[in-house]
Amino acid sequence: MLKIISFCFIILIFTACSKRNIDLNSNTLTYPSASLENTIAEKKKNKIYINQSLRSFYDEWKGVKYKFGGNSKRGIDCSAFIQKAYKQSLNIKIPRTTILQSKVGKNINKSQLKLGDLVFFKTGKNSRHVGIYLENGKFMHASSSKGVTVSKLENVYFNKHYWKSTRIID
Repeated sequence: MLKIISFCFIILIFTACSKRNIDLNSNTLTYPSASLENTIAEKKKNKIYINQSLRSFYDEWKGVKYKFGGNSKRGIDCSAFIQKAYKQSLNIKIPRTTILQSKVGKNINKSQLKLGDLVFFKTGKNSRHVGIYLENGKFMHASSSKGVTVSKLENVYFNKHYWKSTRIID
């Protein structure tokens, strides 16, 4: 009797730890696949979702005037705009201020920028500016002169004041 119990126990352990799934309705075994094709397809799908979400958010806020400390469509500053974009578009909470936002995520080189990365600028001795990289050298932000807009990183002003980039979405 002890041998039967031991045998059943061993079978239970091996079947419980296996990486197969049993479909109780059809009595078939399936093994999870982690193919490269699925990973690439998921990344493309995710990129399309991020792009559509950020562009939709931008369309909703385009042209809203800049207001230091502002947090609404009556006026918004750059860090509030970025915080709202991440929360509403991607359901990701990030800090309110540019300095705290610059400490979130991992630092990346400017040449590694991808859709959704944050780009930071030193615009004065103690002032900072932030935007969200879109693609093709463009980023969206709340500009103090133009309000919510899309600008080019290679613009003379932004190129001169570029500080760093971070990646929150991997």
